Amino acid sequence: MVDSALHQRPHPGAPGAWYYSAMDSIDEVLTRGVTDVVVRENLERRLRAGEKLRVKLGIDPTGSQLHIGRAVPLLKLRQFQRLGHTICLLIGDFTGQIGDASDKSAARRMLSADEVQSNMVRYREQIGRILDLDAVEFSHNSVWLSKLVFKDVVLLASNFTVAQMLERENFSLRYAEGKPIGLHEFFYPLMQGYDSVALRTDLEIGGTDQLFNLMAGRPIQRMHGQPPQDIMTLNMIWGLDGRKMSTSDGNTILIEEPPIDMYGKIMSMSDQHLVPYFEVATEVPMDEVAEISRELAAGCNPINIKKKLAYEVTRLYHGDAGAQAGQRIFEELHQAKGDLSDDDWPEVSVTGAWPRKASALFVEAGLAASNGEARRIIQQGGLEIEGAKVVDAGASVIPVSGMRLRRGKNKLARLRVV
Repeated sequence: MVDSALHQRPHPGAPGAWYYSAMDSIDEVLTRGVTDVVVRENLERRLRAGEKLRVKLGIDPTGSQLHIGRAVPLLKLRQFQRLGHTICLLIGDFTGQIGDASDKSAARRMLSADEVQSNMVRYREQIGRILDLDAVEFSHNSVWLSKLVFKDVVLLASNFTVAQMLERENFSLRYAEGKPIGLHEFFYPLMQGYDSVALRTDLEIGGTDQLFNLMAGRPIQRMHGQPPQDIMTLNMIWGLDGRKMSTSDGNTILIEEPPIDMYGKIMSMSDQHLVPYFEVATEVPMDEVAEISRELAAGCNPINIKKKLAYEVTRLYHGDAGAQAGQRIFEELHQAKGDLSDDDWPEVSVTGAWPRKASALFVEAGLAASNGEARRIIQQGGLEIEGAKVVDAGASVIPVSGMRLRRGKNKLARLRVV
């Protein structure tokens, strides 16, 4: 058994929190990127006793592609998988049709069965970039939820009060603002809790916005004669526009993105997100993350740290070769600056570091009046990005701060992504 009385130091991603500076594997799985553990003492006791746990994560297929925000709990599962625990990965093909409003200010649109099935097609391939699929127990909650009768639902609902439901932050805000709350939205945590009964879960993990849903499994398991699962909530990461990364908001970095796009999007991020990303979106050792935090606090130039982050995230999904290619292409793009100073290039703000057509980017930057005009100028060889002529108006371009656009000789723009 590893001694848990280890030296502690300030946690770089959570002011006021602490983490072990000489973590063993159990310390790290319990602390890295973790906000809350319920019940911490029970979970740590079982882990250190060598028990093999059933660790559950549910993913609703609300879109066809996973982003690195959704990969945060998958990386936590990889830690548990390496410790020999059973990974119970639940695809919410039934709950996905209802929709979870945990992080929403309005009810989520209910998906059709066909939409859910279509979204699920590539999930295993994407998840396989992080987890050993041969050691994952996949389930679909339509198998048991579709068989419940109305009496079963009433019994599940008897574990909760309306007051408890309205205590959820997003429900209470919507109620106070007079926004509608669908009765079906109250059923979502009941279904998620019953999933834990079906899977006989020992531990369920999820984002901080999922705490209510995760906790719902405990009384429902007790009702069915099972020990209540422990709960672990994980820090969530911000998307490219400063809001929580979300498929529906389009502010994502997809895990299937080409290396140059993934690397470039990381380079476009705000510096304030560097340390949290290192902690939850990479496998850089935590002592290195703490050192990076100290360097940033001391006022170092963050560009090299941001390059390391972009490399580590890209390497996680594309290997060293992909990360090297992404970095090389990015540096070649941004070293072709020409002989004009920054002052010669008027700064123009564009919204969001997500892909758009080259023609649309020039319109947004004010260098063309319309997409049609941009296409005509491109055909004449008159538009450039970072010194390279644009030859395809429909080419996908991800804007990054500092990117230089030119129309002819005298119309210039230096982008600032906001």
